[in-house]
Amino acid sequence: MAFTLIIIGGGRIGSALAEGLMDAKWCPPGDLAIIETASEQREALQSRLPGVAVLAALEIDHVGPTSGAALCVKPEHAESAARHCAAMGVTRILSVVAGLSTHRLELSFPEPIAIIRAMPNTPVLVRKGVSAIAGGAHVTKDDLDWAESILGAVGTVVRVSEKNIDAVTGLSGPMPAYLYLVIESLIEAGVHQGLSREISRQLVVGTFEGSAALLVATGETPEELRSQVTSPGGTTAAGLRILESRAVRSAFLEAVAAAAERSRQMGR
Repeated sequence: MAFTLIIIGGGRIGSALAEGLMDAKWCPPGDLAIIETASEQREALQSRLPGVAVLAALEIDHVGPTSGAALCVKPEHAESAARHCAAMGVTRILSVVAGLSTHRLELSFPEPIAIIRAMPNTPVLVRKGVSAIAGGAHVTKDDLDWAESILGAVGTVVRVSEKNIDAVTGLSGPMPAYLYLVIESLIEAGVHQGLSREISRQLVVGTFEGSAALLVATGETPEELRSQVTSPGGTTAAGLRILESRAVRSAFLEAVAAAAERSRQMGR
């Protein structure tokens, strides 16, 4: 049986894509397949995704003229997985493999193929991801629309040129980890001031959630909202003065630059 979409790799991102697509009714469950080599993970996926084919290997009868594949494997397995897709007749691929260029994947195929490179982040697990997509040498607008429809089931999607994907990888890819570090530090700061850890956690997490919602709802810039909270000579100004003196802004600039450079190195 040929499938509309074949997800190669049933890990966190691959399974989140499948669940998001099912919730969005992107295709009937029977038109979706997940290729997963680990037997325990296959069993877990079968219970979570009734009706979806969860298979140990991609075979030639799984691929039809309109079949596409989403490559959701580790970088060290990506090119061999792409070559296997080529042997099975796949002609359109969405790759979420970090650091792997469309050109390197195109070399795995004997004929021109549409390859869309994507950088999602982990909030796709709760349908709140932000993904960037970029097309390879043989990609059309229809191919980009197809890729956006898939990732749009688990969050928002922006289109960029491939030269900017490493910058996206340095910024939004690791950004959940950057923010979790900030949240972790602020919770600890509350505890140091005498709050219980649970109260401190509620205050910090709730404020992050509310601040993000306010930013979205008002359409104002972060600078404008920050200035509204900062009274001259007040408590917020005192705290911000310390953060600026410790070069927090500069530290984030350097962190994003380092992550982007690492992405470039992985692609070489």
